[in-house]
Amino acid sequence: MSGVSRRTLLGYSGSAAAGAVVASSGSAQAAESQAAGAQAAAARTADAEQASAVEWPPGGEFTGYSSLAAEDASMTVRFSLEIENAPSGQNVTPLDLADAINKMLDERGWPRIQFHGMVRTPLN
Repeated sequence: MSGVSRRTLLGYSGSAAAGAVVASSGSAQAAESQAAGAQAAAARTADAEQASAVEWPPGGEFTGYSSLAAEDASMTVRFSLEIENAPSGQNVTPLDLADAINKMLDERGWPRIQFHGMVRTPLN
């Protein structure tokens, strides 16, 4: 909202102007919220594109962690994948495995896991 108080606006320019400023600040906050949401979505897309562009080494290990705070439960998941001479239609990527694991976790009420490999970029 603007730095001008409603009382100052009422005393200076009448209630119609004050109402217009208050209403415009609400729509400005909504626009800021939409912009922040769009930036977050763009960041997730950029992260996914960056992860898919990384050359993950064959046989590299991926690790991720998830917890259920209310139950004081946690899990660590590690996997590695090495495929030799697979036709392109039958190839399985580490991202395919990470997505399958997260789908199963979603179905069982666990938070999704962000996996990391030997490079700093997250797999998913």
